[in-house]
Amino acid sequence: MASKPKNKMPLEERAKQFMPFAALKGLPDALAVKEKITVPKIELSEEMAEELDRKMHLLSKGKIASIVYFHEDEYVKQTGMVARIDTACRFVRIVNTKILFEDILDVKVEGDSL
Repeated sequence: MASKPKNKMPLEERAKQFMPFAALKGLPDALAVKEKITVPKIELSEEMAEELDRKMHLLSKGKIASIVYFHEDEYVKQTGMVARIDTACRFVRIVNTKILFEDILDVKVEGDSL
């Protein structure tokens, strides 16, 4: 004769038995920060600045563009539709990302050969 368990364990409690255990909470995040390679911001030469200026003039609202820019000690590439260009405040918005002109290293507008 088999005995029945007195109290059946709820499913949520049973699932907890199989969850991963982190002995050192926060260690993966701390290691990820440590692994990040920081780079100094590149100062553009006069020729690089002129080339970037030509590329920036190809940008217009609604075009698809890829912009490489400096953000939090690293270079990031953002690709998407140009939502706004504000020359007075000196920024461009790609989808929801606001990028300051002075942080831009390179621009590639889809369909242009530059």
